[in-house]
Formats: sequence, structure tokens, C-alpha cells
Amino acid sequence: MMIALRGDEARAKAFPVCYPFLEPISPLRFPFNGIDLLFETARLNLPVPIGPMAQMGLSAPATLAGTMAQENAEILAGICITQLIQSGMPVCYGGICHAFDMGTTQMIFSGPEQGFFGVAMTQLGKFYGLPVYINVGLTDAKRPDAQAGLESGITLMLGAAAGADIFGHMGIAGVDQATSLDMLVMQCEVISYVESVMREFTVSDETLGLPVVEEVGPGGNFINHDHTAAHFRGELWFPTLLDRHYYDQWRNTGARDLEARCVARKAQLLHAHRPEPMDPGLATTLNELAQAAKSSITTV
Repeated sequence: MMIALRGDEARAKAFPVCYPFLEPISPLRFPFNGIDLLFETARLNLPVPIGPMAQMGLSAPATLAGTMAQENAEILAGICITQLIQSGMPVCYGGICHAFDMGTTQMIFSGPEQGFFGVAMTQLGKFYGLPVYINVGLTDAKRPDAQAGLESGITLMLGAAAGADIFGHMGIAGVDQATSLDMLVMQCEVISYVESVMREFTVSDETLGLPVVEEVGPGGNFINHDHTAAHFRGELWFPTLLDRHYYDQWRNTGARDLEARCVARKAQLLHAHRPEPMDPGLATTLNELAQAAKSSITTV
């Protein structure tokens, strides 16, 4: 399919549109169809994220340390498999283990444990000199509400500060039970917030502004100074969805909560989007490939 999309194998290799994902089945197993896929994609030398998604107390020991030790072993075993298939195949360390809620019998996508996992698995992956993929920035909430903002924001911030490279998968809701464009819109705002926190800032004579402080003097203000006009746009982060208006203004404009603003923003984006039509010949080719795959793919 990737070759069909790009037109030829050379372009598919130079400009990949996706990558295979090898998910060991915790504890300590690998799916045959996942390994089969690696043989197919090795010809394009596509990067392979390897992530078992072990669940603490269910498919891994009921301790943080034990779960991460098992997850690490399964990832390293997966890396060995990729290198046996093709030496030098690029890989990504997928430290995507999760906790398990013994009360609801549900996997936990964004409890405090996910913060531990995100930071510690990033440190392990970086120890091996690998790019790291972790499951942070997600939520157990079903809608983009206060719970969603709290869970996705805290875990994404921890993962970013730890130095992880890839975060996913945005837009899922309710512990991977559904996808939600409303949630994706909210998470876009969270990502923008975290990116602003993680940015570098300049310390120089100009940004310190000591002459400006002297000029304004005791009891003055900086609001109408040229230095303020020159710098505030580059120094401040301006939200798209979060509300900073005075209470009366917020109330008089509908008193919308975050979820309502996410829904409105989604509608705005969908209305403005104009997808490029797919070539009919390409659509036919992709459909034929999909139908052929259904009859040949392994199921173990």
C-alpha cells in the first residue's frame, strides 16, 4: 500500500507515510503476524516502534518496578528480532506499560502510575541510546472535561520533561474504547501548552530590560512602553480554547465550558477543511490490496 501511495518503492522508502508497530503480547510472547509484517516492511527500512503495553497486576507483576523490568525485557527481545531480520533496521523504544484498576477491572490510561511509567521508561530507552515512545497525554475520561484536562496535561508534561520523543495516541477516549475529535481538539491545546512550557527563552541585555526598569521607575507601569510592544507576543502563550476573560464577559457570551468550546472548534475545523480527492485508480489498487491481505494474513 505504501508503494502504491508513493508510486514506486524508492519513493516509499524515502518518504514513508506510516510505519509497522511490533507489539509483544505480555507476558513474554510475540504475535506471528507482527513478525511477518516486519519481513514485508524491512525492504523499505521503516522504523519499528516496539511496545508490549504490559498491564501491572494483569499481564505483568503488580509492582511498578516489576512491570517496567518485564516491559524492558520484551522491548529488548523485540529489538533483537528486528536486527535478526535486517541488521540496522531502525527501532523506537516503546515504553507503553500501564497500570490496571482492580476495582473496575479496567486498564488505567492516565493515573499517577502513568507518570511514573512515562518518566522511567524514557530514562531506560535513552540509556540504550534509542528514540522513545510513551503513552502519556491520554485520559480515562469519556469527554474533554476537567478529568481529561488534568490527566492528559500532567502526564504529557512529565513525559516531555523526561525527554521522550513520541507521545500517543491522541484523540482516543475512555481507555481506548473510542476515538473523539472533541478530545483531539482539547489535546491539541494541551500539547500547545506543554510545548510553550518546554521552549527555550533568551536572557540578554535586551530581554532583561534594565534600562526600561530604570526609565519606568518606582510606581510606574510597562503597559505602554515600546519594549512591551516589541516583546509580549513572543514571550506569552495565547490559548485557543482555554478561557481568560473576566467573569461577566464569559457569562454574557454564553458561559461555555471547555467541552462546548472543543465542540465548536471541531465544527469550525471540519467546515473549513477541503480534503483532496483520491485518484480512482489508486483507490481501486488499495482496495484490491486490502482484500488480498484478508485472505493471507496470519491470525496467531
